[in-house]
Order: sequence, then C-alpha cells, then structure tokens
Amino acid sequence: MSNRDKWDTRFMDLAEFIAGWSKDPSTQVGAVVANPATKRVVSTGFNGFPAGVEDYEERLQKREIKYEMVVHAEANALLFAGPAAEGCTLFVTPLPPCARCAVLIIQAGIQRVVCPVPDKSKEPWKTQSEIAEQMFKEAGVIVDYSK
Repeated sequence: MSNRDKWDTRFMDLAEFIAGWSKDPSTQVGAVVANPATKRVVSTGFNGFPAGVEDYEERLQKREIKYEMVVHAEANALLFAGPAAEGCTLFVTPLPPCARCAVLIIQAGIQRVVCPVPDKSKEPWKTQSEIAEQMFKEAGVIVDYSK
C-alpha cells in the first residue's frame, strides 16, 4: 500500500466516524478537509441543522422540512475551514458530493475530492452526480472514487 493510499484510507475512515455524529435518521454523512502536504486535518463536518437550530424529531422525520434546513457535511467542513481549505483534499462518505456542494468545493479551492462511486441507477443522484462531475472536470478538481 502506498503512503497516499494509507492516508486516504485514514481520512476516509475519519469521515465515516464523523458521519455518525449526524442526527439525521436516514442518511449520515461525514466530511474531512485535509492538507495533502502536511497530512493534517484542517476541518471536519457532518450533515445537520445550523448551529442554534433545534433538531426536533418531527423536523428530522419530514423530508420536505429536513432538506430545507440541513447543512450538508461538505458545506459544514468548508465553512469551518474557511480560507485554509484552499489547496486541500476533501474526503466525504457515504455519498459523493451533490451539485450544490460541488459548487462550494470548487469555490473553496479544494484540489481533490475522495468519495464513494455515485449510484447513477436512480434520480436524483444520477443527475446530481453528472452535474457535479462535469463541474469538477471543468474546474480541474481531481475526483478519486474510493472502494
């Protein structure tokens, strides 16, 4: 196993652990922003409601409410990283970034994304992943799909 593979595995394992902090009953996502030069964690994030907003059970159970209130793991990690995200790698699991998160990832200056292979067998993930992949390609962001 190469050094890069070892660190990718470590950061993906950390993202998986952090996903468990989410209170979302259906999907728990974790993200890690890491500096590839220093192999240090810059920031972490998980999907959840904004700080100060109560995560009442009825909000978490109703998708039409939850989807409007939740901050995605990638967005949380990027917000906490601030300018330190530039040039870093973003590790996210168990889902690849959606199109809206891809916008934020690109704008933050992330150079590489490590994530699971998208499930393109059904919507909305088929369209979301195709849009995200196209934007990443145009912006020069490397996407490495983990196993």
